[in-house]
Amino acid sequence: MRTAGLPARGPARGPARRSVLTAGLAAAAGALSGCSAAPAPKVATAAPQPRPATPQAAFARLMEGNRRWVSGNLDHPDRDPERRELVAEAQDPFGVVLSCIDSRVAPELIFDTGLGDLYVLRTGGQAIGPVVTGSVEYGPMTGGTPLVVVLGHQRCGAVEAAYKSLKAGKPLPGNLEALAKAMAPAYELTAKDPGADPVDTMTHHQIKVTAEGLRSNADLGPLVEKGALGVVGAYYSLDTGRVEVLTGAPA
Repeated sequence: MRTAGLPARGPARGPARRSVLTAGLAAAAGALSGCSAAPAPKVATAAPQPRPATPQAAFARLMEGNRRWVSGNLDHPDRDPERRELVAEAQDPFGVVLSCIDSRVAPELIFDTGLGDLYVLRTGGQAIGPVVTGSVEYGPMTGGTPLVVVLGHQRCGAVEAAYKSLKAGKPLPGNLEALAKAMAPAYELTAKDPGADPVDTMTHHQIKVTAEGLRSNADLGPLVEKGALGVVGAYYSLDTGRVEVLTGAPA
């Protein structure tokens, strides 16, 4: 029976029930949101190291990095957003590396370095000329960069092309001929004693001739003489990943 003035009885409705439902949905949404917004773990990177101030210290840093490259126990230093922000306004590299354009010879990888650590120049067979020389000089002469490395490598296609061209007396096409002319002094030394592998012999000569030319030039020579700069000639093995020093290792 229904009593006058009173509503019929039935399931609980109205604001109270809506509040319960709303609170439950909000809690579930919050839980889901919390799961999806969990930050990804940050990849650990090596702490920045102080910049080497001497040729000896810079050389040691590079060779330590190459040993890590050979072993596969890499630090991957100076390769995170914090480093990018640190060097965005100014740079202070500790070394200059003049290497070949070969895709397998990347100095930052070979020496396990990172952003802002090295000035890197790459030309076919480490061929050099006024623009390249000026680029090598930039770090030592404007910022006191203490080390230059001329890095040649095993099975160098640019050296092979230059060797065959010079031996046959047939110029290379286009501007490739400039590479052959730049490597002519190394070829002349090779022609006197080609050894078992003339291309590899010429590569070694090219490294030494280029390093000696930089070491003794009018602008870098005085820095070398007073011990503020080292100029190293080095050879990279594609097979092992190891860098072998040929000339100029800082004492």
